[in-house]
Amino acid sequence: MTSDKPKKPSDESYRVSTSGDIEVSTYLEIAKEIAGEQPVAAGEAVSGAEREAIVVIDFGSQYSLLILRRIRELQVYCKLVAHDTPWEKIAPLNPKGFILSGGPASVYEPGAPLAPAYVYESRLPVLGICYGMQVLTKQLGGRVEQGTKYEYGHADLCLSHPDSPLFADIPASSPAWMSHADKIEEMPPGFSALAYTENSPVAVMGSNERIFGLQFHPEVAHTPYGKIILKNFVYHICGCQGNWTMSNFISNSLHRIKEQVDDGKVICALSGGVDSSVVATLMYRAIGDQLTCIFVNNGLLRREEAERTLNVFQQNLGMHIIYVDAGAHFLKRLKGVTDPETKRKVIGEEFIKVFEEEAKNLGKIDFLAQGTLYPDVIESTSSVSTASAKIKTHHNVGGLPTKMTFSLIEPLRYLFKDEVRQVGLELGLPEEMVWRQPFPGPGLAIRIIGEVSGEKLELLRGADWILMNEIKKAKLYHQLWQSFAILVDVKSVGVMGDYRTYGYLIAIRAVTSDDAMTADWARLPYNLLARISNRIVNEVHGVNRVVYDITSKPPSTIEWE
Repeated sequence: MTSDKPKKPSDESYRVSTSGDIEVSTYLEIAKEIAGEQPVAAGEAVSGAEREAIVVIDFGSQYSLLILRRIRELQVYCKLVAHDTPWEKIAPLNPKGFILSGGPASVYEPGAPLAPAYVYESRLPVLGICYGMQVLTKQLGGRVEQGTKYEYGHADLCLSHPDSPLFADIPASSPAWMSHADKIEEMPPGFSALAYTENSPVAVMGSNERIFGLQFHPEVAHTPYGKIILKNFVYHICGCQGNWTMSNFISNSLHRIKEQVDDGKVICALSGGVDSSVVATLMYRAIGDQLTCIFVNNGLLRREEAERTLNVFQQNLGMHIIYVDAGAHFLKRLKGVTDPETKRKVIGEEFIKVFEEEAKNLGKIDFLAQGTLYPDVIESTSSVSTASAKIKTHHNVGGLPTKMTFSLIEPLRYLFKDEVRQVGLELGLPEEMVWRQPFPGPGLAIRIIGEVSGEKLELLRGADWILMNEIKKAKLYHQLWQSFAILVDVKSVGVMGDYRTYGYLIAIRAVTSDDAMTADWARLPYNLLARISNRIVNEVHGVNRVVYDITSKPPSTIEWE
């Protein structure tokens, strides 16, 4: 049986050569040592700290975050870290196992990223996926070579050892999603092939029911039994208890907030969205009157949004709220700005300045609480892996100025949107708040392509109001992740009432998604699109053309800017 905590890594446990390979003789000695140990069974009592985690070592795969989501869906906390993250940052998580992600590199290339030594030294279960499987192979004494045939898409996975605990409740043959060109030419000593496909004789390998490699991607929907494989690894092999619940998250968050804030004072930005609402409620429950909420009307909100938001907060949250009308100020600062990244930074900087001005009237303020989510962090900064690139800056992450008078509190920083909604429901927030479609912090400024002006804002507000009205009448609002209008910075010729017009173009965007990391364009009924288009060109003067965006994410993002 494994111990409750991983053994402290030491330089004597494994010897790693300059090439990153673990010496085979050393591996074999330790493999024999642990061969008689049995994995912790699911449901077996685990003493010690309640905290547990699966750590995903990120090698830059486009699917790395999907691994994270799938594990969390199993009610087990999971964190994504770079392959060069030191053990000191891993140990406090009390990891129960490691997953090595896929990635674009080839392990036989110079400088290819490899797993840190503590992955093996810890004696914890390891699951390598695609490139992660090839990393296991190289570091543990096997051989990876370039394949003669690229394998991409569906493959028929056939189990040669169906009794493996990794395959509990998995049929003998099932589809699996492949995406690789390299192949396992020789498995490391002590490993056996557990499954195969037509083009991959070693589609799954394992050693001592503790270390496994999968050539396919179990985290994607195209592998229908992939989530069961991950569940088997997390529960049957790693012995996780499944204590990552929103109830536990709330309890832990309240404790951490109290500890961090102590007797300090906090201001919280409110926007009316579920993120800021959940943050405000968590903060208020933790520190009560030490919190002051500030609702800033930056002039970039939708029609009647400020009024409706204040009404909801006053009726449901019962906390001190300051309303600031700064619309004219923001509009002045945005004059002449057309670059979307510059827009976000300007709005982020002005946002903080408004808060600092209000804070002066409140006495000493120590913290700023805001609703940053995990997708915001991932898109705003380079990924935890150096193989991934920044996509865009979110105003409450990369858009903040480097010098602030506040310390940040971001209790939702490592949650996905659907997890935030679950927290909101657990906190008892009204469904109107919890299920509100996401609205970007920079507001309509990033839904106006080009320079922002008062005239353009009114045009866009009118079009967006009509779109929302029709979406809600069609009872599709809660089926869509987001639906909104964009004012494009081009004009086109039209004819209205026998007269030539030269008006703006409105684009309609509606997508379905679970977490905003990926999204698909919504197949709205033609008659609904026709009603929306007809109403916009007739009721919003200055617009004579409407188009519908049918691009998914990727390759596009949900917002246009």
